[in-house]
Amino acid sequence: MENSPEEKRLQAASFLVHATRGVIRDQNTRRYAMLFLLALVLVLLILGGTLLRPLLNPPREHLLFALFFLACIWLTVTAMLLAIFDLLAARLEARGAELALREKLKADTPSSTSNR
Repeated sequence: MENSPEEKRLQAASFLVHATRGVIRDQNTRRYAMLFLLALVLVLLILGGTLLRPLLNPPREHLLFALFFLACIWLTVTAMLLAIFDLLAARLEARGAELALREKLKADTPSSTSNR
């Protein structure tokens, strides 16, 4: 039984969606992804300023120059969005832990009306 091209495309899209969910949901994976993206941008910028400089010379290669730095900007924005999401997730987790602690303290403390 052969797989049609549409089915293969759907499988690839499904894999990307599940991989993205995994990166977003796991804090350590999210932070490693941010580190990897920023390290990649740093390497690309260093290469763009040194080894690839003749290829990215703006007067001759406008399109290549624009595509290279758009890729750098895109990777940086992706890392920033992951960082913002990580910050919001950490705040939400801290708020949940605080509420759980307050509930535990309420349950453990005797009522203040009996002490009066």
